[in-house]
Amino acid sequence: MSAEIVPLPRPDASLAPMLALTTPGMNAVNSVILERMQSKIPLIPALAGHLISGGGKRLRPMLTLAGAELVGYQGNRHHKLAASVEFIHTATLLHDDVVDGSDLRRGKAAANIIFGNPATVLVGDFLFSRAFELMVEDGSLKVLKILSGASAIIAEGEVDQLTAQRQIETSEERYLAIIGAKTAALFAAASRIAAVVAECDDAKEQALDDYGRNLGIAFQLVDDAIDYDSDAATMGKDRGDDFREGKMTLPVILAYARGTDAERKFWKAAISGQREGDEALEEAVALIAKYDAVADTRQRARHFAQRAIDALSIFPENRARAAMSEAAQFAVARGY
Repeated sequence: MSAEIVPLPRPDASLAPMLALTTPGMNAVNSVILERMQSKIPLIPALAGHLISGGGKRLRPMLTLAGAELVGYQGNRHHKLAASVEFIHTATLLHDDVVDGSDLRRGKAAANIIFGNPATVLVGDFLFSRAFELMVEDGSLKVLKILSGASAIIAEGEVDQLTAQRQIETSEERYLAIIGAKTAALFAAASRIAAVVAECDDAKEQALDDYGRNLGIAFQLVDDAIDYDSDAATMGKDRGDDFREGKMTLPVILAYARGTDAERKFWKAAISGQREGDEALEEAVALIAKYDAVADTRQRARHFAQRAIDALSIFPENRARAAMSEAAQFAVARGY
């Protein structure tokens, strides 16, 4: 990356302003989610509810609501669309846990562990279908194009990550492209559709897209850092999951690039699956710490968070803009 890294020192940042801003709207969104996750097949709401009711920040639908507040939208179309965004996200999480063989999600047993892989995949498909029903009900072809396009990009990103798995030579550029697709695309779409329903001009629409996209990259960079510098109780998932799965995330990419020949030999063996277990994980954590790879990953996250904040500069200063700015600061300061 050639761009200057911009410090963003707000360790006290929180989601509280965003939560306060969006709580009335999120109550409406949650009602839509609860209604549309129902089915005459009892397993579907049971499995979907296991994840949906299991916590989570609900940041993506909050971006749609906050964006609508930012641009002064007075209608209620964004409630169903925010629910659609959350269904897309939940479906991808269910599918991800099957692909990754995850044991934990949000601090409790992952749905695939309780209900099995086939049911988890199929309920993920059900939630995707519900998401598209909500988009069609909205009636805007532009909204449908944005959210359906994001869904395709997310799937491409996940496949790209799968093909990069256990490939030690994966570059930082490819890694950024992967997280730009699998994570940032939905952040961008969730933010952008608020401007669409409010019939804003192209500049405001693009500004919200830029905000969400940069926030999504920052968010994923921090997620990847957390996998090496936090614990299961804090994260809500097993520490070192990315390492065990052979995922090439930025902390590993940086530590490998900066390592000695002997250290690179370790990384090649570990990422290929020849070195496994707690001992190998602790060696990986030590090497990542030795080369400040987590600190530098978080530093890059601060750069993208600042870009997200800068994207809001075309909007007047108000409560929504302040809350969205602090959400970007929280994204890089968090430990979970």
